[in-house]
Amino acid sequence: MTELRTIEIADTTLRDGEQTSGVSFSASEKLSIARKLIEKVGVDRVEIASARVSKGEFECVGKVCQWASSAGFIERIEVLGFCDNGTSIDWISSAGGKVINLLCKGSERHCRGQLGKSPEEHWQDVLGNISLATSRGMLVNVYLEDWSNGIKDNPSYVMGMMDFLSGKAKVCRYMLPDTLGILSPTDTETYISMMVARYPTLHFDFHAHNDYDLAVANVLAAVKAGARGVHTTVNGLGERAGNASLSSVVAVLGDMMPDIRINVDEGSINNISRLVESCSGIGTAANTPIVGENVFTQTAGVHADGDKKGKLYVNPLIPERFGRSREYALGKMSGKANIEQNLKLLGIQLGDDDMRRITKRINEMGDKKEHVTIDDLPYIIADVLHHDSPTERIRLLSYMVSTAYGLHPQACVKLEINGSEYEESATGDGMYDAFVRAVRHIYRNKLQRDFPWLTNYVVTIPPGGRTDALVQTTITWDFRGKTYRTRGLDADQTESSIKATIKMLNIIEQEYSETQEATSKTDTKKQR
Repeated sequence: MTELRTIEIADTTLRDGEQTSGVSFSASEKLSIARKLIEKVGVDRVEIASARVSKGEFECVGKVCQWASSAGFIERIEVLGFCDNGTSIDWISSAGGKVINLLCKGSERHCRGQLGKSPEEHWQDVLGNISLATSRGMLVNVYLEDWSNGIKDNPSYVMGMMDFLSGKAKVCRYMLPDTLGILSPTDTETYISMMVARYPTLHFDFHAHNDYDLAVANVLAAVKAGARGVHTTVNGLGERAGNASLSSVVAVLGDMMPDIRINVDEGSINNISRLVESCSGIGTAANTPIVGENVFTQTAGVHADGDKKGKLYVNPLIPERFGRSREYALGKMSGKANIEQNLKLLGIQLGDDDMRRITKRINEMGDKKEHVTIDDLPYIIADVLHHDSPTERIRLLSYMVSTAYGLHPQACVKLEINGSEYEESATGDGMYDAFVRAVRHIYRNKLQRDFPWLTNYVVTIPPGGRTDALVQTTITWDFRGKTYRTRGLDADQTESSIKATIKMLNIIEQEYSETQEATSKTDTKKQR
């Protein structure tokens, strides 16, 4: 059996990722992220900072290096340094670092335009800094900044630099950045192949940027071409459009490159994503592959049905691989299968007729753009199956409630009772109180009938803490010595209370009508 080729994963979230606009990690956050990346996620190396940035950054690097030294990981901690006659080397060494990622110019345009030096002068500077770092006992990796433009526009410059350094310098890795994100996968594979063919014994890393949304595809191409390491950031953080996302790179390489091996623990991917999301303040889009909120959620009923009948809509990206689980959305596109999948998780079984009623209610809620979750499902079931009105003798035609600072809430209500319309207005101590008073006016003033008294009012919100969470209101009433308890369910508390009230009125109206009919029959018999 052919031996698998190991690909190193170097994560640069704490250096390149921190170049995301508005992102700045504290010392404790850098330490927490670095520890989790190495101890839990299992990346091979972590680039944690740039040298000479600030006093605070120096302290950050010191704390991370102190932990890494005591834990035996110090050679897996890297810091970006510059060709500055040893200043960066002193900075990194004083902070406890043992690995410098030395930034040099990978294109002649950058060399002459930014440094104002000839290639030979710059190469000599690079060699001098490498020699100084190695004399101090440090390991050296070399970044060829703007390598992608350099290899496209003037490959002789890149090869000249490599010929010069590879014959004289002690370099662990040559890191090839697509600094401006200009490469296509075809370009990447072509140019990495050129480097590997010319220098087969050297270790090349590829560092992708995502300006054309091709970073992960370019990483795959680089590995196919022979790169031994690739750079990532958690959640794709990075300057401009960001870098290659750790989660996507791990999934793509793991599934599409059967001849390689990576050391990352897929099950820890989601946890590190959430940690970096929290520390950076940059949220991931709901449809972000692997770590997005919705990427393992089936919405269409036909998909849920297919999964139920043989996992017909399941690809190799099983959510459990990444510490997640598959979900089935509840809304206007939900079919019976979606709901059955959620009920299965809750341990609830329903008959076909009940399922149809529950499905209908969820579809209706989806049409109203109400957000329904698995936590809401028990409340919906209770509302539909146990508290539906027996007969809709009373319909709420319209209502308006309003409130303003310093004024009592007002309500205007129009009801249809046994085919006749009634309308009344009232004020109250709250919006629901105003509604109830208006309905009471209809009963007392228009119908000359008694109205129940509210004896208990309980509001329950399913777990989750969302502002649009469904509210279940349970109201207990007393009417002529008999207790009635009804429930309403809605995203708005006042609306849920009103629904519970209308259900109560229908129950009482049904009983009232039955009593009237029985009385009428008795009177008829007496007349006979």
